[in-house]
Amino acid sequence: MWSTYKEKLSRLSTKLIEAQKPIRVLDSIKWDSSIEAQLRKSKFKDIPIIGKEYYENIDLGFDPTLKRGEFREISHEIERELGPDDELGRLLNENVEEYLRVVDLLAHRGTREFGEISKQLYGSAKDNFYGDDNTIVELGQLLYGILGRVESSGGFRNSFPEELEAEDVVKELNSRFADYFEDDYIRAKIADGIVADAAAGSDVVKIKAGCRFSKRDVDILEVHEGWVHIGTTQNGINQHVAKWLAKGPPRCASTQEGLAVIMEIMTFRTYPKRARTINDRILGIDKVEEGANILELIEFYRTEGYSEEDALTNAKRIFRGAPLTGGAAFTKDLSYCRGFIENYNFMRSATRAGHPYLLPFLFVGKINIDDIPLLYQKYKEGIVDFPKYLPALFKDLSGLVVWMSFSSFLNQVNLRIVQDHYEKQFEKYL
Repeated sequence: MWSTYKEKLSRLSTKLIEAQKPIRVLDSIKWDSSIEAQLRKSKFKDIPIIGKEYYENIDLGFDPTLKRGEFREISHEIERELGPDDELGRLLNENVEEYLRVVDLLAHRGTREFGEISKQLYGSAKDNFYGDDNTIVELGQLLYGILGRVESSGGFRNSFPEELEAEDVVKELNSRFADYFEDDYIRAKIADGIVADAAAGSDVVKIKAGCRFSKRDVDILEVHEGWVHIGTTQNGINQHVAKWLAKGPPRCASTQEGLAVIMEIMTFRTYPKRARTINDRILGIDKVEEGANILELIEFYRTEGYSEEDALTNAKRIFRGAPLTGGAAFTKDLSYCRGFIENYNFMRSATRAGHPYLLPFLFVGKINIDDIPLLYQKYKEGIVDFPKYLPALFKDLSGLVVWMSFSSFLNQVNLRIVQDHYEKQFEKYL
């Protein structure tokens, strides 16, 4: 039966979404409580043995060989249906290739190969930023010094007491989500078994049972998990044709997490301790890539003032899926700072080039930043829908465009000379 281009694209998108459904990366590499128990029992002197055998007891929910075959067939079908030169077809096949690497990642749980594949998918702390000599870990080292000085200056450490129970957070978020997501039922709920304090699905934000939160944390969860993670998912779900935008492979992680961090900053909801926690994950990943084992990583976080529980949580985020002896890491947490730089530079570049109308397409779905010009072209052709849910500063771009315009100039100012001038004043009076 003859089909239109849109019908083919919609059908192929649906096939891709269905094929990736059983793949749950974080569920496939989570630890049970026995690992933390072993660490505590040995007083953090013995490294628990977590290898391939341990992870083989965690059901993937799919057969890797069959799943690879399914994705390869979808790839062939994309080329048959859309042609080898179709731009959206190539984009879909990029996603297919990413999912194939994810299958390989999970097939190598507990081995050093897991860390190598993670670097292919999420990057390494030694990676450069696009078109620049600076590396991700150099950014982390710079921020480490700045944020450390800011925190030690006083007035920040205890500014936001954690006085809210998880149940209070759920109630407040549900009220805010009802206002923001007017046409869709988005909710928060209590959950056990998640590593982070909160995690977003397609229509729900899970809040970790037993955790306590500050009022500022609730503000952050609203924009980070709600406006960005769930908002982009819902914008993808609401696509009439480009349905693949509802789900994103790892190539979308930096854009997603970086956008979430940008929204925390642009709405003035973040705070130094929060930024330091995100940044210290870069330093932790770099240490593990350099060979640090889990005991050494936990000790690093302890020396930075983290509680035993928080040090364990940070180490778990980096070592899940990898052997605990060092040299291999789960590098997804690089996405936060890497993505902030990439998103911010895109916003400045689009504004400077006279294309600020591209900025709302950061929210069009689960995307990689480099997809936006193509997606905007397809929006003009009626294939991609404009994002349904947008934060206020992306609905009215006036203030954001001015911000980005000034930012482009500030990048040309010699900060070293300015810093030297003010440091003399600081030394004289402070």
